Amino acid sequence: SLIFMDQPPNAETAPCHPDATPEDRAKAGYNALARLAAGRVDAFVAVAEWLKAQGLSAPSILAHDAAQGLAVLEDLGDDLFAVLIAGGLDETALYDAAIEGLVKLHSVVPPAALTAPGISWPLLDYDEVALKTAGDILPEWLPRLKPELSFSAAAVADWDKLWAPIRARGAAGASVFCHRDYHAENLIWLPDRQGAARVGLLDFQDAVRAHPAWDMSMLLHDARRDVSPQREASALAYYFKLRPELDQAQFMADYHALGALNIVRILGIFARLVTRDGKPRYAAFMPRLWGYLDTCLADPEMADLKTWFDANVPAASRR
Repeated sequence: SLIFMDQPPNAETAPCHPDATPEDRAKAGYNALARLAAGRVDAFVAVAEWLKAQGLSAPSILAHDAAQGLAVLEDLGDDLFAVLIAGGLDETALYDAAIEGLVKLHSVVPPAALTAPGISWPLLDYDEVALKTAGDILPEWLPRLKPELSFSAAAVADWDKLWAPIRARGAAGASVFCHRDYHAENLIWLPDRQGAARVGLLDFQDAVRAHPAWDMSMLLHDARRDVSPQREASALAYYFKLRPELDQAQFMADYHALGALNIVRILGIFARLVTRDGKPRYAAFMPRLWGYLDTCLADPEMADLKTWFDANVPAASRR
């Protein structure tokens, strides 16, 4: 079967132009600040073609008219990792294949632009502006969900100061293709294929060039399902086995720091979805995310941020 994609190109605020200044991006809106693709079909098609050229299983594009926001895609099926695991399938092979996919992505230098017939889409860095946009959603929206919280101007200033070196670390390490939404509800099991191609990829249109720890956090700090400490440790060990050149201690420090930033981004987005968009179901995912965050903040390098959370978000509000 096939999937018909219909996404008008001007349905959202504009994506980020490669030459846009921070001021230009602020004026253009959230998509430009965060370097999101604004739902553009040309982004989806260009990223899909590049992923397939790497031997990975993005949907084949049978036809597209990016100017009209239309595309016809291969249907990769319904066997989402999350559904199969919930149904009792052993998750080991699935997570191993997902790690193999990340290793494949992290072993190539991505181009500045991804191309398809009639399309060139920039692969932009997940830069400090985008990372700040990501992290700052939480102090803006969490108090609207949790009225008992009130962040003073000094607390917000401390927040920005504490995250600044982590944002700089993430931007400086922006060296690999980043799917950006690499988790069990966006991965489809294709057991008849080989190696990393067993992982069908969805929802990758917002791809950027980022630190390799970012997609690892997306996979292992999964907002929608519990990833056990044992599974997390096993997945990381397999990643290090396949990438023996890495400094493991440095990667883990980056994983905890950028993972914490990713988690607070998602917490902020979920608070916004509940309060602004009237989607209360997202509140149920937040305790899991607080648990992941506690694990990241237990890293001694994260002690100052742990102190900030202990002072400003009491345990009773982390539910």
